[in-house]
Amino acid sequence: QVQLVESGGGFVQAGDSLRISCAASGRTTADVTVGWFRQGSGIERDFVAAITWSGLDTNYADSVEGRFTISRDNAEQLVHLQMNDLKPEDTSLYYCAARYGSLWPTSDKYDFWGRGTPVTVSS
Repeated sequence: QVQLVESGGGFVQAGDSLRISCAASGRTTADVTVGWFRQGSGIERDFVAAITWSGLDTNYADSVEGRFTISRDNAEQLVHLQMNDLKPEDTSLYYCAARYGSLWPTSDKYDFWGRGTPVTVSS
């Protein structure tokens, strides 16, 4: 089991930067992958980025590539999502999720979820 708690969401202007974080606890072994998702228009949660617990491998959605950076802090068991050049379409509830296994870009393969942190970007 992995427990996840997100923090750092807020209200920003278009073009601003924001960093959100995910605190992980429980069985955070070397095979844990942590991903960030955001609530889509329906019930789906859209993939944003993911990182292996080793930090050696990352993956990004096309819509955020070059603007967002995912990273991890082993000592603090934190995974950060640095979001630069934010756009109004980035407004959403952002979720941290974890799975045992390799990088995966769909929400159905993640077993553990946080409650989300809201990000609002005004134009």
